[in-house]
Amino acid sequence: MARTPSNMLPLGTIAPDFTLVDSITNDTYSLNDVKGEKGTVVMFICNHCPFVIHVNEEIVRIANDYRVQGFGFVAISSNDIEKYPQDAPKEMWKTAQKNNYTFPYLFDETQDIAKVYDAACTPDFYLFDSELKLIYRGQLDDSRPGNGIPVNGRDLRQALDAVLRNAKVSEEQKPSIGCNIKWKE
Repeated sequence: MARTPSNMLPLGTIAPDFTLVDSITNDTYSLNDVKGEKGTVVMFICNHCPFVIHVNEEIVRIANDYRVQGFGFVAISSNDIEKYPQDAPKEMWKTAQKNNYTFPYLFDETQDIAKVYDAACTPDFYLFDSELKLIYRGQLDDSRPGNGIPVNGRDLRQALDAVLRNAKVSEEQKPSIGCNIKWKE
């Protein structure tokens, strides 16, 4: 298993816009369509990565817990589907169904969106405030496949809770670790 860390986009960065097709509904979504009143979580994930599979249930729990509190959620897969056909949109649909995704799961065919977000790995998490300024990026929590630490979403949950309390999100943030995004040649 490759262990690639997040690139850690600078805090304060304005969320890059996107318009991508949802593998679940076949509808097109933009950043504005998924934006939440309190904030927006953008996740770069894929179907086959063991790091994503390890946290899928917690991702869904977090989206369900915080969506009702005013946060928007969206997942994006940017992997090269020629070399990794298991990450193709029809397989994304199956993954979304199996895991009960309650958020759009968008396909970034050109990989342009992953590049403008400086995404490096799956999973990679970004939390933007109500003005779409980056306030958190990095890991979900300290759990990794095989390390024995329970998956609890602690780091992302703490950032979301800070927003709900109108508190400053701690700038001490750890990069996510996961499989590298499978870039086209």
